[in-house]
Amino acid sequence: MSTEIESRIASLGIQLPTPPAPQGSYVPVVRAGEMLFCSGVLPMLQGELVNPGIVGLDVTVEQAQEAARVCIANLLANIRAELGTLDRVERFVRLGGFVASTAGFGSQPEVINAASNLLAEIFGDAGRHARAAVGVASLPRNACVEIEAVVAVRP
Repeated sequence: MSTEIESRIASLGIQLPTPPAPQGSYVPVVRAGEMLFCSGVLPMLQGELVNPGIVGLDVTVEQAQEAARVCIANLLANIRAELGTLDRVERFVRLGGFVASTAGFGSQPEVINAASNLLAEIFGDAGRHARAAVGVASLPRNACVEIEAVVAVRP
């Protein structure tokens, strides 16, 4: 299905994957009225984790930014699976970004900016959001980044 938003995604050279299967006992998206609460997604690409490890130790900021963009592709795939189209996204309300990083590493916002900037490129002002960029000791599957979101949708 080709839509305005998906055409914009394609023009950026991004191909949305098949929605990733949950890695535990949860659902990828919960809809409550006209809000979507999106579970955290990892940077999985064709079944493989992109740039696993700890940022500041085995992963560079640039590699973590690449992983954050992969997370956004997976997040959008989950949203499209829930709504049938990304054109029903009214706006991204909040993004939560988690960066597995060394003690003393302080560039979590720089890593998650890659995700925020990509959403703004795709959705314009509707992609701008409130956000947290948090450093953590480790993430599931040894991922360097995990991203969750709250999204407002049109009826």
